Amino acid sequence: MTEFLLQILGLMGSSPPPSPNPVYPATKGGVINLTRELALEYAPFGINVNAMAPGFVATHLADGKASDPEYIKMLEPSIPLNGVAHPEDLKGTAIYLASKASDYMTGHTLVVDGGYTIK
Repeated sequence: MTEFLLQILGLMGSSPPPSPNPVYPATKGGVINLTRELALEYAPFGINVNAMAPGFVATHLADGKASDPEYIKMLEPSIPLNGVAHPEDLKGTAIYLASKASDYMTGHTLVVDGGYTIK
């Protein structure tokens, strides 16, 4: 499993094919729980701690998969919005988390995965 499914695997029971890896989703689940723990610890100081859980994002971090048309063709049907994300698809969520609009939210993980985890 390559390093491109990021946080969403912390919300799932296993890594999807082609190569299941129980350690990867366990570490991502740890980041999600760390987000909750830090939110509790820092709330008395007025500090919000939230996370973003992206799905596949076509970047150079995707082990070359983002530029492999066959891989993208295989992956797209598993994403309800029928496409992989690009970095600009995450900026609205990042702006929201950095803005005053999210001031009363803490300990939450926002999933930005095109619907991958709802199946």
